[in-house]
Amino acid sequence: MVADRGYFKGEEILACHNADITAYVPKPMTSGAKADGRFNNDAFIYDAANNHYVCPAGETLIWRFSSVEEGMKLHRYWSSKCQGCALKTQCTPSKQRRIRRWEHEAILEEMQVRLSNAPDMMRVRKRTVEHPFGTLKQWMGATHFLTRRLEGVSAEMSLNVLAYNMKRVMKILGTSSLMKALSA
Repeated sequence: MVADRGYFKGEEILACHNADITAYVPKPMTSGAKADGRFNNDAFIYDAANNHYVCPAGETLIWRFSSVEEGMKLHRYWSSKCQGCALKTQCTPSKQRRIRRWEHEAILEEMQVRLSNAPDMMRVRKRTVEHPFGTLKQWMGATHFLTRRLEGVSAEMSLNVLAYNMKRVMKILGTSSLMKALSA
């Protein structure tokens, strides 16, 4: 299953994993730290064997406690050595850098490795999914719906998709082959 980063949600990716569905969903780029020029969480290396993180300065962020937030079990890690660190300004404006790790984070990390190893997955998705919507918007002038309720919008979208599919079939098979197939 391939989706764009707007559909990234840990619980749903876990559900795909549990249902033996291989998901390819890139992680959103929403780190405030990275936007401010500081290290984001990707700069910290998780050591699963010892259950701790190693920061860019080589210090260890140890597990401190776990909590449940919105039904998700989160583990908290930090180091007491941040105050004297030469990289502190690149890391955090707070007393110490704290990292939250979801109990199923390893599944998300596996998916990111899969995406890194298969960069064409997102290109294929864009070719197969984005193209019809772009065509509908430009060729048919369907920038917004003319109807207001779900029933009308659904009918309008169905007609647009039908017209798009007919156009594709005519392009692939030709008009005469399509007419023969329809009359059979």
